[in-house]
Amino acid sequence: MSKNKPVVMIGLMGAGKTTAGRLIAEALGLPFTDSDQYLQEKYGATSAPIAAREGKQALHRYEAEHVLEELAGEPKVIAAAASTLENAEVRAAMRKAFVVWVDADDAVLAERMRTSKHRPDYDPGEMRARRETFFREVSDLVCDVGVLTPEQVRDEVLTKMGLPGVDRD
Repeated sequence: MSKNKPVVMIGLMGAGKTTAGRLIAEALGLPFTDSDQYLQEKYGATSAPIAAREGKQALHRYEAEHVLEELAGEPKVIAAAASTLENAEVRAAMRKAFVVWVDADDAVLAERMRTSKHRPDYDPGEMRARRETFFREVSDLVCDVGVLTPEQVRDEVLTKMGLPGVDRD
């Protein structure tokens, strides 16, 4: 597998898509982007303010737009919002990428988000129930961040992509 294939990190909030994604991008020598960065640059706010201002449906459209735009361009590592999987066009576009489901059990994710002002009402169990079928459909690899460090996630991804010699420092 080529190291010039896009990599999509997907998972529920608190899973560490951005942290592991940055490490993978660095190891592969690819640019990195995530939904919050995209939203901030294009719409002047991150997800919570956009959802409050325009509604969750608009937010989810913008997040899907991010993934579709990034997958249409040069290869990169993309940390995508889990909501993007509800969009059939996004799921179809992900077929040309290497998709990593960054997962953990609900208790781990809830604890990581416990003090977050981003989503104080966050219920990973409810989010998982809505999206788990999609996670399974698109994923080439599942990494449990309840037991793996971001560096171990990076190493799992590189190994699964057949790139064990890529610099991991």
